[in-house]
Amino acid sequence: MITDKKMNIPVVLAPCGSLEAFFAAMESGADAVYAGLREFSARARAKNFTLGQMGKMLAYAHQRGRKIYITLNTLVKEQELPQLVETLAELAKLRVDGVIVQDMAVARLVRNHFPSIPLHASTQMTIHNLPGVKLLEAYGFERVVLARELQLADIAAIASQTSAELEIFVHGALCFCVSGQCHFSSLLGGHSGNRGRCAQPCRRLYSHRGKEGYYFSPNDLSALELIPELIGAGVTSLKIEGRMKSADYVAKVVKAYRLMVDGDAAGRKETLKA
Repeated sequence: MITDKKMNIPVVLAPCGSLEAFFAAMESGADAVYAGLREFSARARAKNFTLGQMGKMLAYAHQRGRKIYITLNTLVKEQELPQLVETLAELAKLRVDGVIVQDMAVARLVRNHFPSIPLHASTQMTIHNLPGVKLLEAYGFERVVLARELQLADIAAIASQTSAELEIFVHGALCFCVSGQCHFSSLLGGHSGNRGRCAQPCRRLYSHRGKEGYYFSPNDLSALELIPELIGAGVTSLKIEGRMKSADYVAKVVKAYRLMVDGDAAGRKETLKA
């Protein structure tokens, strides 16, 4: 096991694409959820939430000591900036626990005009080394969602040299491209993944040299067995993918990671057998 001075127990962060998934995550033991509004979310096809719904969800979560992070992780167009400013103003009033951003223009607006909102760097920023984390830390980011391609030793090395919180994806579907930096959907049909409208062409059946296969579709990620190593590496937050998934899926996956994070060695072995 990789160990260093950071031995804090990481939080379990659940996906939330619907009200049903939100309550499933809360009841199943998630420390926090991440969710999108109707605009500026990289999962535009999820049900997502209005600001009114988000206000009620935040009140519910805060009463129970949980947190909600808002995904404002699309690239923003010039004409959308007024609407974005209005959205950030409302989120500041609601005392949101953080916003996850990809576009540095969004980060600048938050830092300069809404400093009460904590900044989280999306994995789509593709931060994969210590200089990248240090740069965002200096800019005011509290948490960095690291690139999905990093190895455990890389994560531990970064964690040992920064005070920024580090979050990693531990479970769910994987994009074929580097940390979601995909233009495949835009190329084939004009539906940009970086605008929240990915048509998932990598999940389709293709033919190559007379053989058919799902050549661009990776197996889903599962890091249940790596929980002790991730804790030792100094990871702050364990992120579960799945804002398009059902409430039942969210509940089962959250429970599994809750058991692994909280359990002792014997309990973890039993969880992995189940």
